[in-house]
Amino acid sequence: MRILIVEDEKRLALTLKDLLGQSGYQADLAFNGNDGLELAKSGIYDGVILDVMLPQMNGFQVLRSLRAGGSMVPVLMLTARGELADRVQGLDSGADYYLTKPFENQELLACLRTILRRQPAIVPELLTFGDLTLNPASSQLSRGEKNVTLSSKELEMLTILFKNAGCFIPKETLLLKIWGYDSSVNANSVEAYVSFIRKKLALLQSSVTVRVARNIGYTLEDGR
Repeated sequence: MRILIVEDEKRLALTLKDLLGQSGYQADLAFNGNDGLELAKSGIYDGVILDVMLPQMNGFQVLRSLRAGGSMVPVLMLTARGELADRVQGLDSGADYYLTKPFENQELLACLRTILRRQPAIVPELLTFGDLTLNPASSQLSRGEKNVTLSSKELEMLTILFKNAGCFIPKETLLLKIWGYDSSVNANSVEAYVSFIRKKLALLQSSVTVRVARNIGYTLEDGR
């Protein structure tokens, strides 16, 4: 899972990134409210750790803007402001949890796991489109009795395409969601994995194809 940390104390932000990395998460950093909001709005994150006292926009403003735009990404507010009125304001702004500094590392991780579990049907047990069934738990893509095993990147890409069937997903969104902001991977990797997926669709003799629209993105299309 990919987490966005919006925290202006750079030492703390880097410490949190290391902590999340040790726990199996990928994390990106933003050090002010404006950058945090723009990154959070990208839709590539599974959760956000958001400080209240931020330059440019405070955490309450960032959160209200996110929710007003329709984003339901889980948000853990992390702040030194522990007064009841602040906690109420944070929750009323749309926070899923409010944790006061100082905190224990294991407490933060437990709170993060809690808000991530609250997401409604993050990934159903099975995803279907056309004549295909995708099982994220086993990394299997199947058509009837035929099935193929997907690599981790193929699975991530197909999960995004299945969950957004009928919508074009920009190449940049796939690149950021799968490889992240800190990766040196370029856009050619998206094209390479689309090619891998197309070969597996051909092996399954599926009616589903990955359609590309220049300067728009990728989507699944059922040719039946």
